[in-house]
Amino acid sequence: MSTPSHDVETIPQALRELLDLYQDPAILVSQDYRILVANSAYCQLYGEQSPLTNRHCYEVSHHYSVPCDQAGESCPLRDSLSSGQPARVLHVHHTPRGDEHVDVETHPIRNEQGKAAYFVEIMRQTRVASTSPSERGLVGRSPAFNHMLELVRRVAPTETAVLLLGETGTGKELVAQAIHDESPRRDGPFVPVECSGLTETLFESELFGHEKGAFTGATSRKPGLVESARGGTLFLDEVGDIPLSMQVKLLRLLETGTYRRVGSVEALQTDFRLVCATHRKLKEMVEGGRFRADLYYRISSFPVILPSLRERPDDLPLLIDTVLRRVAPDRELTLDKEALACLRHYDFPGNVRELRNILERSSLMTDGDIISVRHLPEDCQCGISNHEGPLTLGSEIIPLEEMEQRYLKQVAARFKGDRRELAERLGISERTLYRKLKI
Repeated sequence: MSTPSHDVETIPQALRELLDLYQDPAILVSQDYRILVANSAYCQLYGEQSPLTNRHCYEVSHHYSVPCDQAGESCPLRDSLSSGQPARVLHVHHTPRGDEHVDVETHPIRNEQGKAAYFVEIMRQTRVASTSPSERGLVGRSPAFNHMLELVRRVAPTETAVLLLGETGTGKELVAQAIHDESPRRDGPFVPVECSGLTETLFESELFGHEKGAFTGATSRKPGLVESARGGTLFLDEVGDIPLSMQVKLLRLLETGTYRRVGSVEALQTDFRLVCATHRKLKEMVEGGRFRADLYYRISSFPVILPSLRERPDDLPLLIDTVLRRVAPDRELTLDKEALACLRHYDFPGNVRELRNILERSSLMTDGDIISVRHLPEDCQCGISNHEGPLTLGSEIIPLEEMEQRYLKQVAARFKGDRRELAERLGISERTLYRKLKI
């Protein structure tokens, strides 16, 4: 454990010893964001070669020159300081291993007067998502993706039923698998059920199983998927497609925790964690009488909205690299600038699934390692438009000069190059940039 010499006497010994009790990286931080004490796990993660104490936490973890909230992100320390309560957010941190998704949990430590004197920050890496091209699992780093991942991290350790909502092709089964992998049931089975197209008889047989002779063709006893999911997670995909006549049977299963195989009178106990998903608007279906209200409230304890690909444009290059690795692992495929520009202006109604189909086709159309515009489907080739995407506005209306100031400060904090290069990227002189930053 390391401590700055000028703060050793003022920090209670119990606090300095407390951090080493955490297996995860943890630090003791002052109100001005300075690291006072770092445990061994933190030093190993963020680099033991250079001193970490007495540096700003945002400098070490983000390489920012200002606190996170001034760089366009939520800051758990600021939230905890304002509320006096623990705070938790998901960030992307820079580490010697590369950028990683980190769950940051902050706890205020109060002095004898009851005021927050220090803050303990605990950092937990997620195992189910990557900020770089990956062979499997979730990939992304955009704000919309990170918000979704934060919800996954919060609900996964519980037994709460989860409802995944979003357009088709957004990766609902991957998110359901991530919830399972982050849960206490991770060593149990993950059992997906595609609910679309199941008839009533087939629904009961698939879900609950059947006894020998229960119906024509039932030549032996068959366990159902509910039984197969014992000790693990049952994932009902496209739950909005279940007809009303079958919804009551699913509701009974969830309400009573028991079921019977088709052709049996013996009641069996369930033991699974439920995750459901749909691209349909279930609230509107409930209002229209096409989905049971009681079933909706039973499965939607914790809704998670998956962002469309249009809502995470910053992730597109990362997703392209990931998909190309997965569809053509033996080739080093890349897109040229024109092809990437086409995809940046394409709407992707089928989201990540459609992106995979486009890139898999393009990989077959090119004989070399470069995918160009002519290798893309015609719909993508015609996708470039002359207008910019919609500007997302909050409820607050502020002067343009102030908006410019906020933007410049965020860009300056995040930009990794020097001021001259930043000025060139912004299309202004270096002198103008300095003047605007000092206003």
